[in-house]
This record gives sequence, C-alpha cells and structure tokens, in this order.
Amino acid sequence: MRRESVAPPLAFRPLVVIPVFDHEHAIATMVAGVLHTGNACLLVDDGSGPACALELDRLAALHAPQVRLLRLPVNQGKGGAVLAGFRDASRHGHTHVLQIDADGQHDPADIPRFLALAQAHPGDVICGVPVYDESVPKGRLYGRYLTHVWVWINTVSFAIRDSMCGFRVYPLPPVLKLMDEETIGRRMDFDVEVLVRLFWRGIRVHNLPTRVTYPLDGVSHFDVWRDNVRISRMHARLFFGMVRRLPRLLRGRRSVASP
Repeated sequence: MRRESVAPPLAFRPLVVIPVFDHEHAIATMVAGVLHTGNACLLVDDGSGPACALELDRLAALHAPQVRLLRLPVNQGKGGAVLAGFRDASRHGHTHVLQIDADGQHDPADIPRFLALAQAHPGDVICGVPVYDESVPKGRLYGRYLTHVWVWINTVSFAIRDSMCGFRVYPLPPVLKLMDEETIGRRMDFDVEVLVRLFWRGIRVHNLPTRVTYPLDGVSHFDVWRDNVRISRMHARLFFGMVRRLPRLLRGRRSVASP
C-alpha cells in the first residue's frame, strides 16, 4: 500500500521580543534575566532618547549574537514596536514570539514556563494572567476590570482572563496573517485588540498566572487621558465587529481557555 508523505512539523524556534522606549535603567536587568533562561532576544528601540539608545547599543554589542537590536527612528507606540518585532522575527526564521515588557514588571524567570506551554500547543496564544503584589497602583488595577468586561462581551466568552498583560507567546503564522489583513492598534490598545482579533479567528488562548510588580525603573508611558480615549474607541470598534460576527460566535461558542 502506498503511503502518503507527511511533512515534518516545523521546529519550535521562539524569540523573546522586548519593546523599549526610554527604559535605560531597567533594560539591562531584563536582558540579563532573558539570557539566563538561554533564549535569544530582540530589543526593539521604539524611538528612544539618546541615553536609552546608547544603553541598547551597549547591550546588543555586549551580548551579540544572542541579543539583537532593531531600531525604529520614530516612536511607533508599544504595538508598533511589537508588530515590527513580529516581522523581524519571521525574517530570521522564528516560529513564535514571546513578548515581555522592558520596565521590569514581569519576571523573566517565568519564560521557560511560557515557552514550554507554547511548545506543547504551538498554534495557540499563551497569555499571562497577572498575580499582583502590593506595588500595583489601585487605580490601574480597578481600571483593568472595565476592559476585562468589554473583552468578555466582545468575545462572547470568558476564555481570555486578562487581555492587558504584556507577557505572552504568539504563534507567528496566524499573527502575520492578521497583520496582513487587518489594521491593529499600534499603541496601548495593541495588547487587547490583537488578542480579541486572534480569538475571533479561532486561535485558542491559554491563561498562565505570572507574578507582576510595578515597575523596576518607575517609568510608565501610559497616558491616562489619551490612552483611555484610545482604548475606549478600540472597545467600540471591537463591539461593532463582534455584532457582525455574533451569529458565528454563538454557533461556535465553546470554551477555549486552558484549565
């Protein structure tokens, strides 16, 4: 009997991507934490000032080739930096991107846990669920719950437990396809919007608890007025997108969250 040839599965080749904008005091510690896990790292300089740019040059030179630097001449916003990192990772043959913030709020020691789950489920998103300590600003903590409610409405599901955590693993093929076909928010609206749109496309989400502290260098680029307005507009766009997809979402409704 003739056997059909089966293509071997793609190798799992993750890359840690860190979007950086003026975090010169925290980034060396973050890079050291990533390298301690044995993973390669791409620093995306999102139009940082001279002090941070100089520090990123130093780190890339010191740790080459494990650390590479992608420099954006003009600030694109967090989402723009991560999107640029996706493209660069794909050009260099990587299959997955682990996104982690530059300011020290995430624990790089958790990277192996995230990558192990991603390797076990290579077509899915692994999304961090913050476990906060006493350093979290209460206003930010309570404000997140409004976004959570909107995400649950816009996905008609509780599958995404936290859509704002910047510690997650993406499979590159569906993300690149999404980028080619739709416009995604490029600033603080990015983390929420990309996750909802991937969910709409049938990408499963695994929720992984991870410790979060605020922040190592005391620098936050969240603009309370502009970013809240931007996020509110995003929720409105997603809501009308959900309405158009509602019959399909209801027909295919099932839990896509991991236990």
